[in-house]
Amino acid sequence: MGSYYDAPEGVDVRGRYDEEFATRVLTLDALRFVAGLQREFRGAVQHAMERRSEAQRRYDSGEVPRFDPATRLVREGEWACAGVVPPVIEDRRVEITGPTERKMVINALNSGAKVFMADFEDALSPTWENLMRGQVNLRDAVAGTITYQDKARNNRVYKLNDRTATLFVRPRGWHLPESHILIDGEPAIGCLVDFGLYFYHNHAAFRATHGGGFGPFFYLPKMEHSREAKIWNSVFERAEKHAGVGKGSIRATVLIETLPAVFQMDEILYELRDHSAGLNCGRWDYIFSYVKTFRAHPDRLLPDRVLVGMAQHFMRSYSNLLIRTCHRRGVHAMGGMAAQIPIRDNPVANEAALELVRNDKLREVQAGHDGTWAAHPGLIPAITEVFSSHMGATPHQIDTMKRKDATTVTEEDLLQKPRGVRTMEGLRLNTRVGVQYLAAWLTGTGSVPLYNLMEDAATAEISRVQNWQWLRYEAILDGDGVGARVTKEVFARVVEEEMARIEREVGKERFEKGMYREACKIFVKQCMAATLDDFLTLDAYNCIVLHHPEAPAKL
Repeated sequence: MGSYYDAPEGVDVRGRYDEEFATRVLTLDALRFVAGLQREFRGAVQHAMERRSEAQRRYDSGEVPRFDPATRLVREGEWACAGVVPPVIEDRRVEITGPTERKMVINALNSGAKVFMADFEDALSPTWENLMRGQVNLRDAVAGTITYQDKARNNRVYKLNDRTATLFVRPRGWHLPESHILIDGEPAIGCLVDFGLYFYHNHAAFRATHGGGFGPFFYLPKMEHSREAKIWNSVFERAEKHAGVGKGSIRATVLIETLPAVFQMDEILYELRDHSAGLNCGRWDYIFSYVKTFRAHPDRLLPDRVLVGMAQHFMRSYSNLLIRTCHRRGVHAMGGMAAQIPIRDNPVANEAALELVRNDKLREVQAGHDGTWAAHPGLIPAITEVFSSHMGATPHQIDTMKRKDATTVTEEDLLQKPRGVRTMEGLRLNTRVGVQYLAAWLTGTGSVPLYNLMEDAATAEISRVQNWQWLRYEAILDGDGVGARVTKEVFARVVEEEMARIEREVGKERFEKGMYREACKIFVKQCMAATLDDFLTLDAYNCIVLHHPEAPAKL
């Protein structure tokens, strides 16, 4: 039962055979490059994942994350990241994110944003087809040849404008496998597949046409410790050596989206200093990580997720420390996601949503962020106006804010308990968002519009872990459900009622054809588990892995 792709020794490709995948993505030399990355770094990755688990056991026993005394000299030292900010990414005031679907790639690159982050992680369901088709789409995007004919819109043809956003790519996190590719009998490390295939096929064209001699550019997710950044730095150095380009050609922005990582920001930048393009506030995953880190701390129950915004002291402190750290080290400090999407059938509600976005982005730019994220092209003009009104023609605020000595952010600031009410409606919203997102994810869609917001895996994770936390400690609800505890019986009733609501909202036919019942089973099992699983998508991933071990018959 071997591979029918032309693979090097020890590599077995079990995904469906496709001639375009074989000739444009999974070539012999590209697979050899990916296998080399896996063989060199899998030991370090395994060690890093074991250390994550060790840290979580300490938090479960009552400890909390702290600044590491052993790296105090790194935090206090006067050093800076790589001196030259590549001109093509000097101005990043608005960035758009989304999956690597062909039409979305074109629209995002044409959106007017400064950067498009093509996402192999939270906004993508990692089916074999999505991942490999995404690599094809990005190869065409880098070459400038990508087009799309939309049969649903009278065969309208989409193609790139003369001026487009600069492309960044976000591979999956260290924890996610790629089970369709086996290397020496083990599933490949997902992020090394994503990075390796994209880099191998595109580095030369990207540097020549898009990067001005720099690049490719990346976003790096889900880190918890600087040792994970050190692995990425070594991966970049190996790739640069393979390509015969100078050290520091690759640049990457790290998402600070886990609670442990906020105490490691200087250290992460230090490990990546030759390749750093700053840090980003991945605030939705950060909320998810707060619950996961403190899963054994009943005194840290979150309020309704809609109340856990940047007004919370621990969230504002996280943002302020990120800005101060980045500017001290000479790199961009990127703001968080605006997840709103246009409400086309209600102008009043649409304007109210836009005003929320404007206020959030005004807070970010005044605090010192150099740019921010949007989930939809419709938000870009409003966000650009806010940042440009404050920054003018200046591409970033690194030098301006560096001269302002921000208030010291302490461990206590970062660990302050969130405040707010817990309600029955919060429990209901978590349940219907979690189930609907997971139902879409199981059918290959990783970015889902729900209730006027663009939801991805991060918001599904918040929904899951908050339900788990409230169930685990039988949280007392406020508001209409005042005095009620979140018991298994209460949750079972909520699930039944919310599934009926979902069926009414999507329609019976769509409900029956969809994966809603399967998603509900997975989501409920995760919410009621005795121990909180690290990631919802790790459990659900097995449902979308399809092996095709037999070669098609040759004519």
